[in-house]
Formats: sequence, structure tokens, C-alpha cells
Amino acid sequence: MATQTSGAWQFWIDRGGTFTDIVAKRPDGALVTHKLLSENPEQYRDAAVAGIRHLLGLKPTEVISPDQVASVKMGTTVATNALLERKGEPTLLVTTRGFADGLRIAYQNRPRLFDRHIVLPELLYSQVIEAHERMGAQGEVVEALDQAHLRRCLHEAHAQGMRSVAIAFLHGYRYTRHEAQAAAIAREVGYAQVSVSHQVSPLMKWVSRGDTTVVDAYLSPILRRYVDQVAQEMPGVPLFFMQSSGGLTDAHAFQGKDAILSGPAGGIVGMARTAELAFAAGDTLQGAARVIGFDMGGTSTDVSHYAGELEREFDTQVAGVRLRAPMLHIHTVAAGGGSLLQFDGSRFRVGPQSAGADPGPACYRRGGPLTVTDANLQLGKLQAAYFPAVFGPEGNQSLDAQVVEQGFAHLAQLSNKTPEEVAEGFVHIAVQQMAHAVQKISVARGYDVTGYTLQCFGGAGGQHACAVADALGMSKILIHPMAGVLSAYGMGLASQSLIKEQAIEQTLDAALWPQLQATLTHLSLQAQATLRSTSPMVVTCKPMSVCICATQAVIRLWWLPWAAWPR
Repeated sequence: MATQTSGAWQFWIDRGGTFTDIVAKRPDGALVTHKLLSENPEQYRDAAVAGIRHLLGLKPTEVISPDQVASVKMGTTVATNALLERKGEPTLLVTTRGFADGLRIAYQNRPRLFDRHIVLPELLYSQVIEAHERMGAQGEVVEALDQAHLRRCLHEAHAQGMRSVAIAFLHGYRYTRHEAQAAAIAREVGYAQVSVSHQVSPLMKWVSRGDTTVVDAYLSPILRRYVDQVAQEMPGVPLFFMQSSGGLTDAHAFQGKDAILSGPAGGIVGMARTAELAFAAGDTLQGAARVIGFDMGGTSTDVSHYAGELEREFDTQVAGVRLRAPMLHIHTVAAGGGSLLQFDGSRFRVGPQSAGADPGPACYRRGGPLTVTDANLQLGKLQAAYFPAVFGPEGNQSLDAQVVEQGFAHLAQLSNKTPEEVAEGFVHIAVQQMAHAVQKISVARGYDVTGYTLQCFGGAGGQHACAVADALGMSKILIHPMAGVLSAYGMGLASQSLIKEQAIEQTLDAALWPQLQATLTHLSLQAQATLRSTSPMVVTCKPMSVCICATQAVIRLWWLPWAAWPR
């Protein structure tokens, strides 16, 4: 990549569930940090934009210009929250006649075999249109697409307020003619978001392909509105978002299916890059970098495994939704600084509910409930004098220790313990939950964590790192100077990247190699053209990895700019 505008700021931002972290690179090269509540409607509309204005010394109504800012790289939980809370765009599913219930029936998995009352996750699509069409498995047209019928049905749904459509036909990933025709009709009718399965997930397995296409249609409009909202505040400023795969993409190419782990992915990239540097220095840490990532924020804790390369998943399930998209392998547990502390008269419980940013923990001065953060304040692990003074009606007060003491005094009376014993008990429960999460991505997969270093980051990580390491038998902890904002710092360390996929259903033998090479070249040219079209700063690219799966002959090609982003 070419050198970015000199004399201008760069901003790397992680918009989390509780706090928005900002790392800014000033024109003189110095790094400064800033932290705001993600939700504070009395003070600002969007925390990321407000943080940029604050560091630039601008008034709330002043526009952020390209002369001031060279680039903004951001990770966001907008899509994640919309999926978890089922607040995405009302979505219409168009599929082959006879398969209206196919995605509901799906694979008939029974993850909890002995449950007598099975509660299925809420479907993301609101309506279904069964298109009169059918392509055969070998590409023969069993039934031509009835375009008049489909157009009439799409008009009816559009009149009812539907604006987002997901199109997934049988065998559509390979024989795309009917899907392309249906997409053209949907755009003519006036649908603002048209997600087509052979573009979103061009691989076999109709259920996974259909689910991924629905997720894309459900979340992309929400993302687009947020991107447009941020872009309006800084017209002309290059804006990039972190994808779940660990690479940046141009804001206007940011898709719903790639946004689920946008925020945590920045932390994993930052963890990997800083761990490599720490082990390469060879002072205290020796050998190859082998770390367990421990990212504890306000809402949840994300744990990950790194031993020389970033681990990715291509088929996963998030919030009860099957998804086939490249994602960093991250395990999340609902134990963060904002996790609620509850006592039902017989036992203590931590989470899974969170106080979030609004109202937040009791000490945030917004009338919130007791949380893990409050327990650490009660125990003295948090010092109010050193915590950001961003609370209160004017956003300039520190933590409220008095209300926390009152809350734990009440629980102490109910449980016949001292306030400190109550707080310590809640923290112990949270530590065990986080240690169990680490075991799931390490010990359960055959890795001996006692030979790893626990790399701690996130706003609440330092308060629990030693206790978690003790619970796991780990003897070394790595804390980077930017650990409190490492997810934001990771945005600046990441590169713009693109992953292309294509299935080739052929016998995997020597005769197939020319076709594989031709497909690889075609995907390479597509990837380069896409990167150059979304970022004029891309100079040249190189393929980073090619994965050929013998069971399905899937080519996955990951492209990123040859030159690294400015650090």
C-alpha cells in the first residue's frame, strides 16, 4: 500500500458492547488512546465519531475532513447485537417450490437429546416465496423459472413493506441462471438488499448456503445504515471495517455475513502480532509464539488459541444460526465486567445477562445492578481514582464506590457473609467460567495449556488474569502496554484482505490440476480487481493461503495487499 496522507491522524476503533476503545496515531507518529461508553445518548449519537472529534478538538457539530484524518479502521458489534437481539431487517426468502420449510427443518440435529420441551431459535426470515423453478443436479432445467409468477409475488411482498430478499435455489451455487434471473427481478421491483446464494456462499449444501444468504440479507441493511451514518460525519475519509476473518474491508463492501465477529477479530490480530514481537525479542519469552488469548471486556470474554498462525472456521453456528463464512476461531463466554451478580437465596450466579453500557454496572452512576466490575471495586482490584472519568450527568465523574458498598452490604445480610466474602465468591465463579472457556479451545482440542503463555487484554482482563492462569496451571502471563485497548490497536495492525471460495466437484487426481490452476488464476484476478476497486491505495497483492479439501475440492484463496499497512 502507498503511504497514507502525511500530517493527518489515523484512528483505530473497537466499538464494543460496553466501551468504545480508540487508538489514534497522531501526525508526529505518537499513539494516544481514548475510551468512551458505547451507549451514552445524553452525550453523543455515536461513540466512535464522538471519540474522534474529542481527540481532534472539534465541536460536536463540526465535520471531520480528509485533511485531518488519513483513515479510520473500525470493528463494530452492530451486526452481532442485531443477530443476538433479532433486530435485523425484515427479510423475504425466495427458494425452490416445495422447500419453503427446508431451512426450518434443516439437518434435524438434536444437540440436547433428552430435552422434553425443545425451543427452536427464531427464524431470521419473515416470509417465504416458493419460486416455480427447478434445476437438476447435472444442470438440466427440470422446470424453467416462472418469471411472471415470481414478479407478482415479489410485488405483493414489497407492498407489505419487505425490502430485503435472500434468494437460494437448489443447485444454485453451481448452476446460477435462475438465481441471477430472480435477483434481476427483485431489483426491478425495488428491493434495496438482494442477497444471492451463489454470490454469498458459492458452495454445495443448500441448508448452509441458504442460512448464510439469509443472514447476509438480514444484517447487511443494518450495517449499511450504520456505515452511512459514520461516513456522513467524515465525508471523504477512507473508512475500513474489520471482518470476522481478521482482515479489513472497505466500508461499502462490508457484508452482514462477514461482520459477526468484527470487534473480537481485531483483538485476535493484535494478540498475534504483539505475541510474535514479544517472543522474537527473546528476553523472557523463548521459542515459538504459543499463547492463549484472554480478552475480557464489559459484556463477555473471548478466548482463542494461537501457535504461529491464525485459526479460522468456515462452518459455525452463532446465536442459533448456521453460518458458512470465514471466521477467526473464537470462543465466547458471557462473563464480562458487566455480567450481573445474582443471589436467589441459596446460591450465587454470574451472568449470562449483562448490564451493558446503559445502565451499566452500579458504579457507573446510571442506577445499574451489581456486576463483576462492582465486585472488583469492592475488593480494591479497581481503583476509582485511576478509572476513566466518563460517568455522571456531565460525563466527567469517576466510579461511585458508595453505592457499590451499599449493594454488597445488602447481599451480605441476605447470605450471612461479609461484603468482601460475597464479592470474592462472585469473582471466583466468574474466574471458573472463564477458565472453562479456555479449556474448551485448548485442552478439549489436545493442547496442554501449561506450556502456553496467557496473553491478557481487554478492559477487564488485568483484574482476573492471575486468577485464571492459576486455575489453568499456567505460569506465564503476557500483558502488552496497549492491552486495555488491544482490539482497537489490532485494527491498526491488520491488513485489507479478501477470501474467495469456489467448489469444484471432480475426482481429485493428477488430471484435475490444470482445472484447479485455471480456477485459482480466475479467483486471483477477481480478488485483485475487487481489492483495487475498493481501495486505490492497493499496489500489488499476493495469495496467502490455498486450501484444497479432498472431500469437496473446495478452493479457498485469501488475498491481501503485498505491502503492509503503515504501522
